Amino acid sequence: MRLLHTSDWHLGRSFHGVGMLAAQRTFVDQLVGTVTEHGVDVVMVAGDVYDRALPGVDVVRLLDETLVRLTSAGAQVVLTSGNHDSAIRLGFASSLLERGGVHLRTRIESLDTPLLLPLEGAPATGAEAVLAIYGIPWLEPRLVAEQLGVDTASHFEVTRAATGMIREDIERRSASATVHSVVLAHTFASGGISSDSERDLSIGGVGAVPLDLFDGFSYTALGHLHGRQTLSPQVRYSGSPLAYSFSEASHQKGGWLVDVGAEGVRSVQEVLWEGPRTLAVLRGPLAELLESPDHQWAETAYCQVTLTDSQRPARAMEQLRTRFPDTLVLGFDPEGGTAAGTSSYSSRLAEAPDDLSVCCGFLEHVRGRVPDQTEKAALAAALENVRAMEASR
Repeated sequence: MRLLHTSDWHLGRSFHGVGMLAAQRTFVDQLVGTVTEHGVDVVMVAGDVYDRALPGVDVVRLLDETLVRLTSAGAQVVLTSGNHDSAIRLGFASSLLERGGVHLRTRIESLDTPLLLPLEGAPATGAEAVLAIYGIPWLEPRLVAEQLGVDTASHFEVTRAATGMIREDIERRSASATVHSVVLAHTFASGGISSDSERDLSIGGVGAVPLDLFDGFSYTALGHLHGRQTLSPQVRYSGSPLAYSFSEASHQKGGWLVDVGAEGVRSVQEVLWEGPRTLAVLRGPLAELLESPDHQWAETAYCQVTLTDSQRPARAMEQLRTRFPDTLVLGFDPEGGTAAGTSSYSSRLAEAPDDLSVCCGFLEHVRGRVPDQTEKAALAAALENVRAMEASR
């Protein structure tokens, strides 16, 4: 039995204001190609199928088309809901979809209801061998603690309760068969490395669950963190199929192919997908970035640029886009800074000797650079006009 571990599709997401639906369609093409080329039996999606609880019509249509293509290619699909999904909406018509090979695990009641698949060959025990695939959706502690029967609303407690339910089901089934278990979970497991695009919910205020909660399962397919990584040989994050922040510029996007036989997990190997655009994280003075041949590779990339000029250059974004037209993020981090940076704006304002200094100080505060002579002259003329008007009243 060959499984493909994926997660965090985030269908409908944009990248710093750039729509990504076309790129996501390209990912789906690669996904279907992987299923066909490698003879994948089950595609697993460990949460965050959509990027928001109310996806757009075109986004819902893309998921619909994707599920049709995957099942037509001969694979069944197991999906769990993530913190970005609406579990109720994603889980709609789950009983009907089950008949078509799409298995949705978005409800607490389905935690211990696995997709059961027979495994070829006979294990050493001689008993029938089956693969049981379970799905743990995103568990918001405050909302599910009572339903799971735990007193403390924490990620650790609700995840322990959920895995406990699964273990009890495995134990019941093990009385008549050799059970190899795969668990999908959308959670932040200790040892994982976060990236910016998981947003605050993934790290801030959310406790990590320890890896030993997944001990005893043949394989745990995690979702939530966007970098593909191995926490243990049996516990892995597939990461997102596309980069959704510049902190993921160095990621190699892909998933995991998991082969399971009657004796258990035989192998886990990576599968890689090509991204739509290269991501470039550039830093330096404006002149150097515009002139150096070392940055030629970034001219066709999506760019995040941090300028280190001692003063913020005028029309910085406009100038950058003459060479890097897809500069999406611009920041400033002056090397050495300016003397003005050592005191607060309010204190500098209080020390200003005249009205022109107040106006120049304001421009410096909001733009990060002092006014040039032309700008100072314009400010001085404006102040003089104001004084003349006041005098004529």
